[in-house]
Amino acid sequence: MPDSQQAHHATSTSTVPLVVDLDGTLTPTDTLVESALLLARQSPLSLVKLPFWLLRGRESMKSEIARRVTINPDELPYREDLLDYLRQERSKGRELVLATAAHRAIAEGVAGHLGLFDRVLATDETRNLKGANKLAAIREEVGTEFAYAGDSAADLPVWEGAQAAVLVGASNAVARTVRARHPVEREFAQPAPGLAVWRKALRMHQWAKNLLLFVPLLTAFSFLPGDLARMALAFLCFSLAASATYIANDLWDLGNDRKHPRKRLRPFASGALPITAGVAAAVLLLATSFALAFLVKPAFAAMLLAYVVLTTAYSWSLKERVLVDVLVLSLLYTMRIVTGSVAVGIHTSSWLLAFSLFLFLSLALVKRCSELQLLQARGQASAHGRDYRVADLVVLWPMGLASALCAVVVLGLFINAPETQERYASPALLWGLVALMIYWLGRLWIKTARGEMDDDPVLYALKDRGSRYVVVAMVGVALCAYFSGIAAHL
Repeated sequence: MPDSQQAHHATSTSTVPLVVDLDGTLTPTDTLVESALLLARQSPLSLVKLPFWLLRGRESMKSEIARRVTINPDELPYREDLLDYLRQERSKGRELVLATAAHRAIAEGVAGHLGLFDRVLATDETRNLKGANKLAAIREEVGTEFAYAGDSAADLPVWEGAQAAVLVGASNAVARTVRARHPVEREFAQPAPGLAVWRKALRMHQWAKNLLLFVPLLTAFSFLPGDLARMALAFLCFSLAASATYIANDLWDLGNDRKHPRKRLRPFASGALPITAGVAAAVLLLATSFALAFLVKPAFAAMLLAYVVLTTAYSWSLKERVLVDVLVLSLLYTMRIVTGSVAVGIHTSSWLLAFSLFLFLSLALVKRCSELQLLQARGQASAHGRDYRVADLVVLWPMGLASALCAVVVLGLFINAPETQERYASPALLWGLVALMIYWLGRLWIKTARGEMDDDPVLYALKDRGSRYVVVAMVGVALCAYFSGIAAHL
């Protein structure tokens, strides 16, 4: 529709009440799905009752869920462009009505939070306010002359009875249908989520952590083509499974993420991606991952399952427990190394396991300290969804430094171990690794103290030029120690 024609319709309908939908329109999320997730978190056994509530009707199911959980309207994402328009219309004296299939408890909470609506029409125990039911309720309460703001095909029956339409993030098919039949007062486009949004949701940058699977091959100096191919497939399996768990974690932790200064911008927390799409993607990724895992080795699939179970336990409960969370994180990193050993049948030494546990415990504590420093800078005393306080820094800081030094000590003991002396041509050169490790870990902690550390120290190390130089130097030292004696005899 031309801008001049759209402006004419806007002028001619600006005196009639504007009825606004909630789910998908005022907020890009679905409050029923969010309520179900919240119910699963607070009372998992209640999910068994959902089918029986649904048999009594959708209105009954929504009422039962609303009795048990409460969505905080302050935490919901809203379409700011639509809110600006509603504020303008209200300033002109136009009546605004919130009409939604969401339960009345949710709708009234949103209306109270925004302070924009004169009336609220919503689902209750007697009627599910969707489609024809919503149109009937609007006609009863508002009258036959109104404009309606919606987003989906479910809103088409309501638009049939409206004098004008406001399209909010509607699909091309819905928008074409509405434009052909009704005057359009205003349109608010919502671009479809592209590859960049999904890449962020899948945390593909986190796949770099799964390179730890290759550590057993590197430490054994084994680069057989068959082992490398098997490890590449194992890397893909682990990465797909990790993405599935990241999505599940984001969905499980929506409320806490929306309170976090950075995590609130994540695709599901911000509403850039629908929750239902996240659930479908997580299931597909996990199924594909395990199907490929059995091609690597059944034992590898078992280790992958153990990783997924531990990660899920971390997301659902363990990450809320002080110190338990960092211990589990260090274990999850070490499990990657062990899983790589299982994939190619290479023995993992106790030295490597001990070194990994201490190293990754230190890095996990770097992450917690950086988060608490950010909260301290914002004047907050504690973290949402985690049992940590800013005052804990006096304990976490020395604990992280001590873990880093323990990793260095284990590395030194490994160098002096008889098996190392026998295996390396020039084991004395390995002491260069100790010096480099002390420098690198000290540098990470200094960056943390300066407030320059990102949330994830592993990813920070991959992006940090100084850290990359150290890694290259360490690889060079290890190769020299292993091959120098051989080269001398050539």
